[in-house]
Amino acid sequence: MNSIYQKALGADFKRLHPKIQERFGFSSGDRVACIGRGVMDQIWHGRFYTLPFLYVGTWRRIMFPNREKNVPFSIKNYAFLDPFGRETVTWIRQFQTKTPRQFDAYMIYGEDRGRIVDYLGTHQHLAVDIDISVDEMGGLKLRSGAQRFYEGLLHFSFPLFLSGIADVREWYDEKIQKYRIDVRVHNRTWGPLFGYHGTFETEWLRNVYSVPEEVRPLRFQRRE
Repeated sequence: MNSIYQKALGADFKRLHPKIQERFGFSSGDRVACIGRGVMDQIWHGRFYTLPFLYVGTWRRIMFPNREKNVPFSIKNYAFLDPFGRETVTWIRQFQTKTPRQFDAYMIYGEDRGRIVDYLGTHQHLAVDIDISVDEMGGLKLRSGAQRFYEGLLHFSFPLFLSGIADVREWYDEKIQKYRIDVRVHNRTWGPLFGYHGTFETEWLRNVYSVPEEVRPLRFQRRE
């Protein structure tokens, strides 16, 4: 079974660096998980008027208002089938800041939308379209697009002027034999909101037949 990233990129998947292909080429049928551990050189946030927006994000593990350097970091990528039979990949990012923070996301390939859809937070309130591509170094680039909010019967398209647009780049640095990641979130009106960058190494778990409860969302969202 191809991974959701192979499906989204098609033939371009082979342009990724071999280490990036390995990280993003597994599916639930492979019974593996990739655990990254490293240090974020810097976590930053935007100007003072962005703080209320970031504090709201902490309630559901989306974004947070920290400015710190040299922060221990981990990312847990598990692949599993959700209750609706969709191939899902977890992005559970933990930051050992002065007040520990977490950023949860769950990616699927949205058949109806023909692209990756990223469910953000503990309750999958936000569904975000993701465009992915390969950069000149064989790294993976992700950029967020249209966003939809779901809560019970309530659902609406979230206006981009009120939300953040994320640019994520992950690549493998041959010189230091580590992965690098750079995340930048900005708003078209308010400017830079939040981001971090740093390096990590990976450990592979084998014979993974169940996904730990702590990396699963508290609620699954059917709608894309």
